[in-house]
Order: sequence, then structure tokens, then C-alpha cells
Amino acid sequence: MPEYQTHKQEVVNTCHTLLERGYLKATEGNISARTSSAQTSGQNTFAITPSNYDYAKMQVDDICVLDFDMQSIEGEMKPSIESGMHAAVYQTRPDVHCIIHTHQPYASALALINMPIPALFDEQVRFLGRSVDIISYAPSGTGFLKNAVKAKVKNNNNAFILQNHGVLVFGVTMEQAIHNMALLEKCALTYLLALMTEKKVSKIPLPIREIAFAKLRADEKKFAEIKNI
Repeated sequence: MPEYQTHKQEVVNTCHTLLERGYLKATEGNISARTSSAQTSGQNTFAITPSNYDYAKMQVDDICVLDFDMQSIEGEMKPSIESGMHAAVYQTRPDVHCIIHTHQPYASALALINMPIPALFDEQVRFLGRSVDIISYAPSGTGFLKNAVKAKVKNNNNAFILQNHGVLVFGVTMEQAIHNMALLEKCALTYLLALMTEKKVSKIPLPIREIAFAKLRADEKKFAEIKNI
């Protein structure tokens, strides 16, 4: 249907961009975009990558469109196994328009040692949140993971580490989601390097952290209000 074409193309373009930049490999991870809301169309839907399909071959017609009950709206392929997790985020966070889930190496290394990222940089807090928290392990594609994600993302941060799995990053636009994903990987790398020194890792002062986070929350609320008009 033409109404979903723009969002499906957006997902495909992001797949190819992240593949070229090395953040995606083969069939790992998944990407989605909110396509409509109940306030504007009477139905909540999102476009998401298909399951176990090579990103290098991804085309617009391969993208699936689902509603929040996991009913297929458009697409012939099997949707990502993590579709329920994406739907849970969209239901919980009206400010989130785009979701990227990858297995990018530096952040995934922290997923293996169960290490959250504290407030290290102003930019980090401004776009990702007060910290990058760990979401406890649950098997991929299960209701356990969906529920764990749904409970954690209520803190309004935009980046999370999935224990023994990978990362989950949000954006109000796909461009912002890509920016946040790259920022997360930068923070993960520098944090790992700092930890290797075995010296105390400094954090930004609490008042500055709260000012930066307040700006992030203001942006989120503004976007949520716009989407609900």
C-alpha cells in the first residue's frame, strides 16, 4: 500500500547505510519505523525488517508491516523474530519513531560482562540518556525479552545494552537513531579502553547530567505531542 512505502524505503535505506558502515552483518539485528498511530489513522502499525534475510539484498517489498498485535498488514516475508520487542517499545514510548537493534562489537562486549555505561560525556546524556543500562538476559524473540524491554525503556533513555545479546537504540527520526547508535558505539569503545587502564573512570557532574537529560526529555515530550495531534 502506498501509505507505507516511504517508511519501508526508510528502513531499507537504513539497512544499507549500516551495512556499509559495518554496524550490520549478514542477517543479524533488525530495524523498524513507526508508520502510523491510533490517533491519526485509528491503527498502530510499524514497518520492520524480515527474519533471517541478507541486508545486502534487502528491497522495499521485503519489508513487513505489522500492527501492535503482530497481525500482518503488508508483506509476504516472515517478520523479524524481535517484532514483539519493537511493538512493546512503540506502545510504551510515544516519542520513539525508529528502532535499531544491532550486535555491534564494542557495546556487545559490555553486554558480555554485564557492564552499563555511566554518564561519561555531555553528548551521551543529551541524546542517549542518563546512562546506558543493561536489560537482563532473555532468549531472543520471547515474551520474556519483550517484557524485560518494556519495563526498562520507561526510564526514557534512548540506548540500552541487551545482556549477552546486543544493543537497542531509539530515535525520533531514523537519522537520529543512526546518530544515537554510532554515539553508543563510541561511548562503549572509550569506556572499554578506560576500564583497561584500571584507573578510576570520571563521570560528568550530576548537575550537568541533569541539565542535559532535561533537554532530552523536552525533545521527547515535544515529539510525542506532535505525533498525537
